[in-house]
Amino acid sequence: MVAPVTAAVPAVDAAVTDVTAQVAARYARGATIAAVVIAGCWHFGFDLPSTVTNWSVYRWPWLAVAAWLAYLVVGTVGAVPLLTGTVRRSVAWLLAGAALGSAAAVLVACPPGTLDTPANWATGSVGWLAVIVLWRRPLADLVAFLLANALLMLTVLVVTDALDRITFARYVMVVLGSVTLQLGYSVGTRGFDTAARWAAENSTRRAEALARRTAIEVVALARAERYQTLRLSTAPILADLAAGADPADPGLRHRCAVGAARLRRLIAETDDTPEPLLHEVRACADVAERRGVMVSLHAVGTLPVPPVAVRRALTEAPIEVLSGARTYARVTVVGSGTGVVLSVVADAPEVVVHHHPDVVVDQHREDGRIWIETRWPAR
Repeated sequence: MVAPVTAAVPAVDAAVTDVTAQVAARYARGATIAAVVIAGCWHFGFDLPSTVTNWSVYRWPWLAVAAWLAYLVVGTVGAVPLLTGTVRRSVAWLLAGAALGSAAAVLVACPPGTLDTPANWATGSVGWLAVIVLWRRPLADLVAFLLANALLMLTVLVVTDALDRITFARYVMVVLGSVTLQLGYSVGTRGFDTAARWAAENSTRRAEALARRTAIEVVALARAERYQTLRLSTAPILADLAAGADPADPGLRHRCAVGAARLRRLIAETDDTPEPLLHEVRACADVAERRGVMVSLHAVGTLPVPPVAVRRALTEAPIEVLSGARTYARVTVVGSGTGVVLSVVADAPEVVVHHHPDVVVDQHREDGRIWIETRWPAR
């Protein structure tokens, strides 16, 4: 009975996996770049004009300028590692604290009664800094920052006794407007990133399923081919035995030995070895050794890995010689990296040579010994 075939499932197509992973990475990077661009445009397009136009409104204008510059520094320090993929989560809250400090500085620079005007640009803008510096952290961290920022402005309104119904309404409008944009963007990009990862994982699973189906088909075809080879090798012998052939007949015994060697070669073909040809030659030689023949096997050089059909053609004539050897046999396998020569010298009768288009077979007989050589590629 032929040994069961063991074949590893083919690796998932690396190209498919790489492409899906790259698509997911591009989506994530696009969202990251967009967040940085939004924060930068907002800071230069709204915060800077607000600082300049309200220069005379501030109690300490240079404090507002320092806050604007601090915002720029924090944004740069947070954006550069994010864009280069070297984010360090340990400094995220340090940068978030610095961003909150710049918002507090603008609140201090604004006189009472102007906290709900464009002079206080930081309360609505600093959340974009948090989106950047807390990008790789849980969403709850961003919510906590935005809540702290809102409470900071509310506290200043209460302390300065500037809180009335109109001011509170404007405060709610400013907070809700900024939080809705910043939190909504963060939630949306995280959902988009999750969807991209799901798509990549689904694509990988489909590739794995296809690889498994391919492996099953390959194994089934290999088993069918080996079964056919086994049937052709053993069926005639079994039919002769069933018809009453004498097991002691030398010719029948030789055919049985050849069939046993072919079967061992067939089983050896399923083994995963770095030098399959040498492994199969050893299996064939083992059959002769079990009959009491002294076999010496030598391998020289780097052996290539010919196709299965070529390996069978290379070993077919040596199998005939080894199966007919009476006392000794010397097997030599010489490899050159691109070709291989297999030769056998034994005290065996002459054999019938089966020709193969890719293999050359030579044989000579002298003083009761036979020398046979198979060579691939044919020259």
